[in-house]
Amino acid sequence: MKLDRRKFLNMLLGFGGIGGILSVFYPVFSFLIPPKTTEPKVNSVKAGMSAEFPPNSSKIIKFGRKPVILIKTEDNQYKALSASCTHLDCIVQYKNDTKQIWCACHNGIYDLSGRNISGPPPRPLEEYEVKIIKDEIVITKVG
Repeated sequence: MKLDRRKFLNMLLGFGGIGGILSVFYPVFSFLIPPKTTEPKVNSVKAGMSAEFPPNSSKIIKFGRKPVILIKTEDNQYKALSASCTHLDCIVQYKNDTKQIWCACHNGIYDLSGRNISGPPPRPLEEYEVKIIKDEIVITKVG
């Protein structure tokens, strides 16, 4: 097959046109698709002073990008668990009258150890370690 001048120029202009179109659409597509972000590595977080935390109460604390529920039981023991329900990631809350952790989305109930008791949650809540250092509450990852 012989390539004459007209076919060669048409082919060259075709490749140039495709390159021009790609140079316009590539920045548009790269803008629409967000870059992957890495989650900050947080190993511990300060939750406040233990003297300011009454018994049989709870508080939601940010642990990096994840919420953690800190509970002080009636016998002054601290429990820290993931505050995201294992069913649909709703934020759980502590019910001090029943002394259970409750997810309002679909009525999921956990005990104070994070084990799912009833409702649709398939797994227990992730547990965190609580330390008291100079009257300050510090929550750290387990393991």
